[in-house]
Amino acid sequence: MSAETGSPAQQEPCPGCQELRLAEALANDRHDYSEATDCRVLLRRHRDAADCTEQRSA
Repeated sequence: MSAETGSPAQQEPCPGCQELRLAEALANDRHDYSEATDCRVLLRRHRDAADCTEQRSA
């Protein structure tokens, strides 16, 4: 496939998604599972929003 097809493997990661994934990882590292859950919820909401540049996976 060419780079013009926009396949998910070739897309730039969404900065908002990256930030929330990092926050979740840090919360898990601190054993703050409530905050980690909050991050997952916010990530799902972000990915449902129009401003997310990643395609939502099933």
